[in-house]
Amino acid sequence: MKYALVTGGSRGIGKAICLRIAEMGYTVIINYKSNDEEANDTLNQIVSLGGNGELLKFDVSDPEQIKKAIENWKSTHQDQHIEILVNNAGIRKDGLIVWMKDEEWNDVISTNLNSFFLITRMLVTDMLVNKYGRIVNVVSLSGLKGLPGQTNYSAAKGGVIAASKALAQEIAKKNVTVNCVAPGFIKTDMTKELDENQLKQMIPMSRFGKTEEVADVVAFLASKKASYITGQVISVNGGLYT
Repeated sequence: MKYALVTGGSRGIGKAICLRIAEMGYTVIINYKSNDEEANDTLNQIVSLGGNGELLKFDVSDPEQIKKAIENWKSTHQDQHIEILVNNAGIRKDGLIVWMKDEEWNDVISTNLNSFFLITRMLVTDMLVNKYGRIVNVVSLSGLKGLPGQTNYSAAKGGVIAASKALAQEIAKKNVTVNCVAPGFIKTDMTKELDENQLKQMIPMSRFGKTEEVADVVAFLASKKASYITGQVISVNGGLYT
């Protein structure tokens, strides 16, 4: 069986990615932190479409949980490895820097940036040994242009972009690619408190994006069809450029 791990796979963009990658014939490992109901719903949707999936519950901001969960998965899946990694899990804790608390900075950096390092490091060796792998990191418009009130989020996503470009050069010869997908304003729980009517005036397509539109790009980059693409950032933003 071929395996793909999607972090933050229970809701929003992550759920759409899980469904799309399952259609590619992969057994999708759905990572989530706490929402058992949504995670099971994602798994049930995959199964109802004829696909295969597993749940893997851990907090991507916690190094010990990451280590324990992935080691346990490897111990129960002898002679198997994860061929696709989608680092999608993320949080926002917006605020002007003059009022930003230490934990608001640290939590966002840990969840969005440190998790990329910790999870990728545990899985990339198997990809290199097998001379094939796909790493796709879901970043953000904020990581490309920076947005006021998001110094923490912009720093984290910008860090993932830079790290992806560096890692891509380290491992390209082994047929392992690393790319980023940078969504703009997408209809998810994370953006539901935003004023869509006001913000869509900034977007040439005059609307927020759909989670499936992001998932399709992730799926392409995770496929063999994207074999000569690495170190790139693909924006999915309706024409909202920096």
